Amino acid sequence: MHIFLTYIFLGLSLAAPIGPVNAAQIDRGIKNGFFHAWLVGLGATIADGFYMLLVFLGVYHLIEIPFVQSFLWLFGFFVLVYTGIESLSSTNQISLQDMRSKKESHLKSFLAGFFMSLFNPLTILFWLGIFGSILAKTVTAYGTSQVIVYCIAIFIGITVWDITMACLASTMRKFLTTKLLTTISVLSGLSLIGFGVYFGIQAAKVLFS
Repeated sequence: MHIFLTYIFLGLSLAAPIGPVNAAQIDRGIKNGFFHAWLVGLGATIADGFYMLLVFLGVYHLIEIPFVQSFLWLFGFFVLVYTGIESLSSTNQISLQDMRSKKESHLKSFLAGFFMSLFNPLTILFWLGIFGSILAKTVTAYGTSQVIVYCIAIFIGITVWDITMACLASTMRKFLTTKLLTTISVLSGLSLIGFGVYFGIQAAKVLFS
């Protein structure tokens, strides 16, 4: 049980650091409510599951190839900058009344989280790098069946954090004014662009090193 709880905490630790997905959850939750914020987190979790599957299939050595690294950084740059600009461009149209009558599609919120996580090199480095090492050690010590249990524990931790963020963001919207809402949306958009620029710089380092 102690080890199971440790892996739940690992899932929380993976999801908790402020990053693109959390910024998008806050943005969607404030604008559209709990379900949209949760869908962003769900999309990111599905992407995490995809990489966990790749680790099981043993393809984590691909991350060591410079071309693959630069591609991931560049695609992450594109996704985050595009999402950030989209968030900024909609700030002059925000009003509390519009929030109640006009919402984005559920699919769009889900795909936003999915692609942010899928092409986030930091997420990829965790799953294909750090988790790959953890997996190898765990299989040796406990066997495959225990590994599956511990993977479930990781996803429990991630899900708990996603629900917490969705609740927080959707609760915040009840206390907002239009001006404060716009400010938060701008900060969220700039945050996403900032992460995107960071990814772009890392891509340049890989390409020109």
